[in-house]
Amino acid sequence: MSTPLGIIADDLTGACDVAAGLSAMGVSSEIRLGVPDADDRPRAECVVVALKSRTAPASAAAAESVSAAKVLRGWGAGLIYQKYCSTFDSTDGGNIGPVADALLDRMPQGAISVGTPATPPVGRTMHRGHLFVGDRLLSESSLARHPLTPMHDPDLVRVLARQTRHRVGLVPIEDVRAGSAAIVAAVDALRREGVRHVLVDAVLDDDLDALAAALAVFPDVLAGGAAGLITAIARSLAPAHPAPPHPAPQGAP
Repeated sequence: MSTPLGIIADDLTGACDVAAGLSAMGVSSEIRLGVPDADDRPRAECVVVALKSRTAPASAAAAESVSAAKVLRGWGAGLIYQKYCSTFDSTDGGNIGPVADALLDRMPQGAISVGTPATPPVGRTMHRGHLFVGDRLLSESSLARHPLTPMHDPDLVRVLARQTRHRVGLVPIEDVRAGSAAIVAAVDALRREGVRHVLVDAVLDDDLDALAAALAVFPDVLAGGAAGLITAIARSLAPAHPAPPHPAPQGAP
């Protein structure tokens, strides 16, 4: 069976949340633990690969993610989604940036990553490139004291720029609210400036729907983010399935 969407999650909890959300939207999905066996082909529309890479050494996280992407591409995945936490749990050494870099290295020249950790139903929003947890900046939330990935900087453009060798840019909320065509134009403008990683503001689920529509336009894109954006992509994949307009992810994002 062809697999239009392949998701690489950096932990099992996130993988389960995504699979549950996709199934709730009427999109069949299955979870594979670790890098899948290429010969064990899926029977679902979407495959979620659950790695243990969130706090693994960056080189190991990148290598496993690349191996998973290779299998997913072999199964016909038209879009690869790098799933990470809605609080962007990572340090200056990685792992979100190094994994994205490694995945881009194996895509056609000019490919870019585009995404957002915003997941409004659980209070994760991004505005002016700054991530909020509820009504507090990320750096003012309990995540600032996380024992493994303390988040002291809420400006994700700065955070990601410290993790990658590529330029990082932002699509601001004004372009998002102007609709998917404006998002496409903004991303194209950033790409012409040499940006390879694009983060996108999102405060409402409607913002994520606009971003999901924009992602469908790009032939070579690595999508990335938390449960919010992947749910929006699922809505675009299964418009005929009856489902709540904006279902909230179950459990932690």
